[in-house]
Amino acid sequence: MQKTALVIMAAGIGSRFGKGIKQLAPVGTCGEIIMDYSIHDALEAGFNKVVFIIRKDLEEEFRRVIGERIEKITEVEYVFQELDDLPEGFTKPADRTKPWGTGQAVLAAKKVLDEPFIVINADDYYGKEAYVKVHDYLVQEQQKGRKTPYLHGRFQAWKYIER
Repeated sequence: MQKTALVIMAAGIGSRFGKGIKQLAPVGTCGEIIMDYSIHDALEAGFNKVVFIIRKDLEEEFRRVIGERIEKITEVEYVFQELDDLPEGFTKPADRTKPWGTGQAVLAAKKVLDEPFIVINADDYYGKEAYVKVHDYLVQEQQKGRKTPYLHGRFQAWKYIER
């Protein structure tokens, strides 16, 4: 079986959301959160690893609400998006308080990725067909021995970090 990972960016601040953690807000009739649906669809499509990119201050609640359940059904890794975790030669401006965005988030996950992966937002729903198509593509490219630069864990995300 080919190894593929679903990387979920869940470190956002959600400043427009109000109180609580937007990524962990229940949306389903039994308390499901959007990530429950995304992970379900991705696992059914063939993905076999989930990487959560979160902030350290969310870890305890995040693990309690979703992480402990997902760890029972697939391989799970946690990485933390930190403001000061920047590539060599980059420094954080003194007044910077918000996360850097997608590029830095993916860069934070680099240390736990050695397989092709996709990156999704924790609070967006993409539908099962999207996961099936991307998974099939990643597996086909992997079988051909290719390392797709935009989807593979070895690409250099630092090029996309805002300066």
